[in-house]
Order: sequence, then C-alpha cells, then structure tokens
Amino acid sequence: MSRSLPLRVLLAAGLLAGCQTTQTTPVAVAATTDQAAAAAPQPRLSFEEWLKGLRADAMQQGIRAATFDRAMGSVRLSDRVQELDNKQPEFERQVWQYLDGAVSDRRVQNGRQKLQDNAALLRRVSQRSGVPAEILVAHWGLESDYGNSTGGFRVVDALTTLAYEGRRTGYFRGELLAALRILDSGDIPLERMSGSWAGAMGQTQFMPTIFLKHAMDEDRDGRRDIWGSLPDVFASTAAFVQSNGWRAGERWGEEVTLPPGFPYAEAEYNIVKPMADWRRIGVRPVAGGELQGEGNGSVLLLGGHNGPAFLIRDNFRAIMRYNPSTSYALAVALLADRIEGRGPVLGSWPRQELPLNKDERMELQQRLAAMGFDPGGVDGIVGANTRNALRRFQVTVNEVPDGFATKALLDRLRQASGSAKL
Repeated sequence: MSRSLPLRVLLAAGLLAGCQTTQTTPVAVAATTDQAAAAAPQPRLSFEEWLKGLRADAMQQGIRAATFDRAMGSVRLSDRVQELDNKQPEFERQVWQYLDGAVSDRRVQNGRQKLQDNAALLRRVSQRSGVPAEILVAHWGLESDYGNSTGGFRVVDALTTLAYEGRRTGYFRGELLAALRILDSGDIPLERMSGSWAGAMGQTQFMPTIFLKHAMDEDRDGRRDIWGSLPDVFASTAAFVQSNGWRAGERWGEEVTLPPGFPYAEAEYNIVKPMADWRRIGVRPVAGGELQGEGNGSVLLLGGHNGPAFLIRDNFRAIMRYNPSTSYALAVALLADRIEGRGPVLGSWPRQELPLNKDERMELQQRLAAMGFDPGGVDGIVGANTRNALRRFQVTVNEVPDGFATKALLDRLRQASGSAKL
C-alpha cells in the first residue's frame, strides 16, 4: 500500500533558483551523516518540510526544476517498502540452500543459451574490458535472472520512502538525488525507472550512484539503458566489474582439498597468503595436480571442515565488490564456471546442518563470552570474531576448529557452560 501526498501545490510554492552542479553525496559521507544523526537525534521534519530541503539540494546539484517537479509531484510513500526495510529474517539460509537456486541446472542452461545468443556482443565487450563473457552472463543471471526479474517498484517512490523514513536515511537521500540526476539526463523516462524495493535498477540492479559512475551507452543511442538494451547491460556490468579490480587472464579461484592438520584458523576471507605458502602446506586443486599461478589467495570454508573448500583470488574479491557477500560471489563464480562448461562442486555440503535462528546465534555468542572466548559482541551475526571464538572453544573439546556454527556446537557450549539458559 502507498500513501498519496498532495505535493503539486507545495512544489509550485517551493520553486527555488540555483544551477550549480555538484557531485552526488558519496555513500561514505551518507553513512557519516546517519551516524551523526543517531548520536544527536533531531526533531522529525514533516514530509513537506523535508521535501523543500530535498528540492533545494537538487537545485544546487543542477537538477532542473521541471525534472524534480515531475518526479516528485506524483511520489508516493510506500508502506510495503517500509515493511521490507524493517524486516529482519529469523533464519539465515545455509549457503548450499542459496546455491541450489542461484546455480540451478535451469539457470546454467539458460546462461549457456544467453552466452550463445549474444556471442558477438559479449566477445566485443569482454575483449575491451578483460572481463570474461561468462562472468558478465553470470552477474546478469544472479542480478535479474537474465532480465526476467528486475523488480516491480517505482524507484523514485522506493528511494523517497527510504530517504524520509528508512533506517539509513542519509545513504538513500544520496541515492534519490542520483536517481533524479539520471532522470534529468534523459537516460530513462520516469515511467520506466523501475527496480527493487531498495532502489536497485534494471537488469544490472545498479543503485543510482553506481549507474552514474559506470553505466555505458554501448549501443550509441544517446541513452544509458540498463533496463532494455543488452549492449548497455553488458558494457555497464563490464565497466563496474573492471573498476572493482578485475585482473584479466586470471580465474576467480578454484575448489581445493585441504591437507591433514590444516590450520583452520587461517581459513578466513581476510587472511591472505602467497600461493607458494598454500602449496607448501599441501593445499591442492580438488581435481588433482598443483596450484597454479603466483600472487595471493585465501581459503574459504562456508560449510565447515565437512563442506567444500575454495582457494579464492583477487578476482573473487572483485566479484564481491558488486555485492559484498561471499555467498553471492561464490554463486557468480560457480555459475560462470558451469556456463563455461566446467563441472559442479565436487565436495559435499553438510546438508544435515540446519541454520541457527537469531536467538540461537545470540545465545551462542553470549555463552562464548561467558566462557572467556570473546566473540566481539552479541549481535546475532556470525562473523570472523565469532568464528575465531568458536575455534578456540572447539580446541578445548577436541573438535576440528573450523568455526562453523551449528546446533550441535551450540549444544556443546550449553553443556560446557553448565546451564540450558543464560
């Protein structure tokens, strides 16, 4: 449900002068603004007052008054967007549950067909950018199911809702102003600017600030159209991935086997070691042979010592800068491999392990802290600090110290701390 607002009179009365063009507020600055607001709460402005301030900012950025008035004159605050912004999932899916859908046989087959159908275009974009065609298609598949699922929300409505009453108002205010700049440039008409509830747009699911930096007009029609032009979709994706540090001619990494006695404390995304060091301790490709190449890598375990292991390289990190999730990056990498013709993951995921809900994750952290294994806070997020605390506990109970949070490990913690409840 949306809330319609009588804005046309307000907009007409709020006409302001000003033509100075400035850059859109960076995300880092927006985050700082949010933090300052949280530290010193300000009286909430009425929507009309807030809109006047937004209009002044838009005029200072050089956005034309007519563009602002047309876009914001029909804006609606969305209860559904607010609901989705506030929604916190009780359970987190296990990585293999996510991969089952993200790298399904259907998506692999569709990706291979898309690669074939667009071979000449993808070859041209890939040769220019250094980003392999299968990586571009995999991003496309993950972001919008090859253009079939781009989100049905009006982007301006969604961003206005989040900028006015969301949890990260400063960030989304910057994104809203960026969206208005896109409309002002003529890249897309207001009626076609659709996307996700969080404002991610088109077949690439770019946020507006990313669009302004990286969207490309590959088909030379004068518009950067990531909604309907496949040349623009592929070229824009390639430009973003390339800017994120993609190293041409190198793979993202590979599935590996770990030697007996492997130091599991070093199986973390942020622990980077030379390839020679991993070779020396016996990390090997799962298909056999020796690790190839130089440079650095990290061992990634997303299913504990009973699940598959991956040695990830710089290009895995470039994928993560598109979406900062190891599960997402692994899905793009594996989907690209399958589209290219490589086989599936050979290791078995521990599918018997059920995810912990948020209360259980917090209890796990509380018990670790009570026993002197500092998890770095009690927030229900199992990050590197919590995994390291779990590893220290696992050593004391003679378990493989992989830091993988399971219901069985929570039960061991309950037994060791001597009570069923804290």
